[in-house]
Amino acid sequence: MLVGSFLNVVILRLPPRMEWQWRRDSREMLELPAVDEPEPPGVVVRRSHDPHTGAQLAWWENIPLVSWALLRGRSRHSGQRISLQYPAVELLTGLLFAACIWHFGPTLQGVGALAFTGLLVAMSGIDLRTTLLPDQLTYPLLWLGLLAAAFGVYEVTPVAAIAGAAVGYLALWSVYWGFKLLTGKEGMGYGDFKLLAALGAWCGVGSLLPIILISSVVGAVVGSLWLALRGRDRATPIPFGPYLAIAGWIQFLFGDAITAAYLRLVGLA
Repeated sequence: MLVGSFLNVVILRLPPRMEWQWRRDSREMLELPAVDEPEPPGVVVRRSHDPHTGAQLAWWENIPLVSWALLRGRSRHSGQRISLQYPAVELLTGLLFAACIWHFGPTLQGVGALAFTGLLVAMSGIDLRTTLLPDQLTYPLLWLGLLAAAFGVYEVTPVAAIAGAAVGYLALWSVYWGFKLLTGKEGMGYGDFKLLAALGAWCGVGSLLPIILISSVVGAVVGSLWLALRGRDRATPIPFGPYLAIAGWIQFLFGDAITAAYLRLVGLA
């Protein structure tokens, strides 16, 4: 849950820094005058602070879940409600990390699974808030998957990992351009291509089809419920990254068990 607290910081601070850097780079490229725009806080430099007043939080206000419960979900400084994102991410991260250690044990595989999970949680949170999947997270996830295959940490071979990354990217790239040619609209972002490429590197090329199927089913169910309950405009984009992350995590931990159960069900095992 301590890691979950840090992931909340990443989710909240990384997008503003990205946008600030984009504006700065764009002005420089277009040779526009520099603007005195304050630099957003870094992910690890500035201590946590109240988002409404800017007041620095006491040490006990950073204790995952406990501080939220003690404060009854309200800021001590401003009295405003604390977003449910904070306890939700902390609790989810704790549960997913526990599942990783239960599955792999305290091994190098377990450590890799924790890194895999943490990056997926951070990317999902950012995508839900901003519809962005930062290269600062997708690329490390991709390279960690390739390195894990190169050093034989999991059963995925280097060839399967490289093929998974390439096919994963090209699969969604093809869907993107096919949809755009037919409708004139963009059905997804390039971050989704990179995320599926990273999942292919971790899980292998043979896992891509199950990941796409699971993510599509989860996305269809959740998206339909969201439209029914919240009345969201159908033209409003719905982030696909979290569904890819859910499917990739399930496949990474339980893919073999799911495949074996399916083969038994159809009488092939």
